[in-house]
Amino acid sequence: MAVGSSPRAVVADDSHFMRSVISDILEEGGIDVVAAAKNGREAVDAVAETDPDVVTMDVEMPEMNGIEATDRIMSTRPTPILMLSAHTDENADVTFQALEKGAVDFFRKPGGEVSMEMSRMQDQLVDIVASVAAVDPTDSSDVASARTAGSGVDAAGVGTDGTTGTETTGPDAGAATTEYVDDPTVVIGSSTGGPTVVEQVLSDLPLAADLRVLVIQHMPSGFTGRFAERLDARSEYSVREAADGDRIGGGEALIAAGDYHMEVTGYRRGRLRVGLTQDPPVNNVRPAVDVTMETAAERVTDPLAGVILTGMGEDGAVGIRAIHEAGGYTVAQDEATSAVFGMPKRAIETGCVDGVAPVNDVAAAILDAFEVT
Repeated sequence: MAVGSSPRAVVADDSHFMRSVISDILEEGGIDVVAAAKNGREAVDAVAETDPDVVTMDVEMPEMNGIEATDRIMSTRPTPILMLSAHTDENADVTFQALEKGAVDFFRKPGGEVSMEMSRMQDQLVDIVASVAAVDPTDSSDVASARTAGSGVDAAGVGTDGTTGTETTGPDAGAATTEYVDDPTVVIGSSTGGPTVVEQVLSDLPLAADLRVLVIQHMPSGFTGRFAERLDARSEYSVREAADGDRIGGGEALIAAGDYHMEVTGYRRGRLRVGLTQDPPVNNVRPAVDVTMETAAERVTDPLAGVILTGMGEDGAVGIRAIHEAGGYTVAQDEATSAVFGMPKRAIETGCVDGVAPVNDVAAAILDAFEVT
């Protein structure tokens, strides 16, 4: 996309009404809709013909669904894709599969009185489509290859970009001989492009570190439960969606529930308690990373780390400052591996970030903070 030009979009949806509504919203928001498609096959053809900056992709469509279309597009002409998913368990599962195929993020399609609800969400939709359009669609393959190619850490334990890391190619190497501090807690925040990145980071954390993990991913209700199940299956940690009053100890993780802020309400003897609220959005989002990080900084009395991953906006910057001022360790994902370098950039600009790391080194940076030296 040329600097200063309007993003060019393909809108794919099997509903003529939804294609029209989405196209009108994007056009009014300054995004040029260059083609509309009523199924996945037409979407693949439209991308080949128009070379857009972004595709909004419905999940369920006839002839070819959103997953297969995403797979085809990412294989033949990589293009940033935003999935538009209805609020159902089945669509949640399919949406995460689309993210695995290379889609950048997803946006929940409205239900009920569609035109009224979509109008209310139009600013959010335009913002996320514009952010996704700015993503380099080839980065995902670079990140994936980096996971197996090594961490770029030299013999002195210093990354080639100047960041610190481990001397191994993964946090599990030497885990049996590594000693960690007692009762460590890590709070991880992310947004656009975050689900697959959070999955990688959590899967890279060994159970031997005995972490208490809190994850805040900007994600609507109806999806965070499935997200927690996926993380539980792909990591050594016991992961679940947070419920009001939940308590966790070492080896456990909570995912903030969609549409609820997750506050740390208590901490004693290595046991952490959370509460859920529907207080007004913070930074225009709920759950907000700042809410969890600030309350963790106030109440957690043992070693604490805060991590900001890819995402648009500034959520997490205030929380990172709070954790830093409480004596905790702070990490931000680097620009090269962030789908959207908004949240990490704002965190870094506070001057309170201790380390900046590519996604495949984030887990190692967290572990470095908690190793006994």
